[in-house]
Amino acid sequence: MRNPFAIEEGPQNPVPREAFGWRIYAVAFGATWASAMYGYDSAFIGGTLALPSFKTAFGLNAAASASLSSNIVSTFQGGAFFGVIIGTFFSERFGRRWTIGGSGIVFMIGVILQMIGKLGLLYAGRALTDLSVDGSSVLLPIYISECAPAPIRGRLVGIFEIMLQIALVFGFWVNYGVNKDIAGTNPLQWHIPVAVQFIPSGLLVLSLPFLIESPRWLVSKGREAEALKALSWVRNLSPEHEYIQWEIKEMRDQVQHELDLTNGKTSVFQTFGELKEASIRNRILICVALHLLQNLTGINAINYYSPTIFKGIGFTGTSTSLLATGVYGLIKMMTTVIFMISFVDRFGRRPALLIGAVGSFGCMLYLGIFSTVTNSFVVAPPKGAGANAAVAMIYLYAIFYGFSWNGIPWIFASEVLPTRVRGLGMMCTVCMQWLAQFMIVYSLPYMVKSIKQGIFFFFAACTVCALLFAYFLVPETKGVVLEDMELLFGPNTPRFAIAKRKAYEEAHLAGITGGQVYFPRDTKAEDTTDMQVEDV
Repeated sequence: MRNPFAIEEGPQNPVPREAFGWRIYAVAFGATWASAMYGYDSAFIGGTLALPSFKTAFGLNAAASASLSSNIVSTFQGGAFFGVIIGTFFSERFGRRWTIGGSGIVFMIGVILQMIGKLGLLYAGRALTDLSVDGSSVLLPIYISECAPAPIRGRLVGIFEIMLQIALVFGFWVNYGVNKDIAGTNPLQWHIPVAVQFIPSGLLVLSLPFLIESPRWLVSKGREAEALKALSWVRNLSPEHEYIQWEIKEMRDQVQHELDLTNGKTSVFQTFGELKEASIRNRILICVALHLLQNLTGINAINYYSPTIFKGIGFTGTSTSLLATGVYGLIKMMTTVIFMISFVDRFGRRPALLIGAVGSFGCMLYLGIFSTVTNSFVVAPPKGAGANAAVAMIYLYAIFYGFSWNGIPWIFASEVLPTRVRGLGMMCTVCMQWLAQFMIVYSLPYMVKSIKQGIFFFFAACTVCALLFAYFLVPETKGVVLEDMELLFGPNTPRFAIAKRKAYEEAHLAGITGGQVYFPRDTKAEDTTDMQVEDV
């Protein structure tokens, strides 16, 4: 059996084996405790609000409980936008490392406020935790991408999604356990799920000494000596090693090129102006569209409707239905873990998006036909092979979605933008992520009420759009050094995905880098490069 951790290197600028040691994995794993904060925070709160002990502690009746739940959701969505914006600007000013670490401290303060048991402090605590997880979520993929060697960048950024999925599943099972095994009159029933938030946030703070500052961010701020020290440590190579010197030169050249475009101006408003440049704008639009389509492939419809299908085929009782729904989450999590560790850097991002879209479309189409034939939105579907196949389609959908549209849009968005605008571009992308979630979650009940089984056909049609979009406009980025993304997306590159990758591979085999083409540092190199690119 082939080693799942096997590394495929490119023919040009092969990465020394020392760079794939434990240090880069320690950096990625330590930082992604912030992702676990995000996953658990969004998973546990809905179940905890419904616990009898929680309602008793806060004196909630049915109406007040519904109002609190609505307000908590609104706080989460509002905190998402403000957290993304604040996190982006803090990271540009103070760096990726300290912003991520600071989010853990703010998160723990929010948890302390929630534990006190006062309604006003609960809102304040949720606001702080939401701000911290959303601020760190926009930075984590960027931070890992900027630190990672190109041959394993997808795997390392994928740890972000792995930790998120594990925490989501963990949050579900914590609520399931306390609801099943702790009496509703015992305050521990709601204290435990709230207190578990201290685990990921505490581990994030404890991991801070093992995290480096992003070398690319340091170079962009003119702190090249610190960047050299951080890069040589994480690559486990001496600062004088030729590969370290090559990486630093590529970073320096790209930053200088970006400064040349703005006449040396470094203000936030000037950086925003860079987003209007055609090649950068197009990259941001692709990333934004991927995150919109990620939410339109139907994941929220499955999450919403799966308990109904499970009950209809004999999974009676709240606990049993929850158990079946929890298995769905476990399958999605395991698929994400296996693909991100073993396959994302071997088979690439683009094939996963295409295959995942085709599979998700088939599952949605069957569920739409099944619910139309059985009228399952009105009456419980009959037991039999059709209903069993519907459940199989839910689990199969979890597999197709888990290895494709679940994590690939995050990886893609973290790697395709230039250093100086990477934070702002990611901010736009994550804001679309939250806007799309808000749009789907709040419109879905109305869609179920008005078009019923038509929601499955709607999401199937959206998945076809996602398939076509990925096929024509999303090129393969596997193994491409961040500075060489200019060969895929820079000015005068082909418009469509297959041609983009072909042009990149031809230039790469000819020994041409993004730095040579788009930001040469001397006239001789510039003349030589122009001739090579024209020939290619």
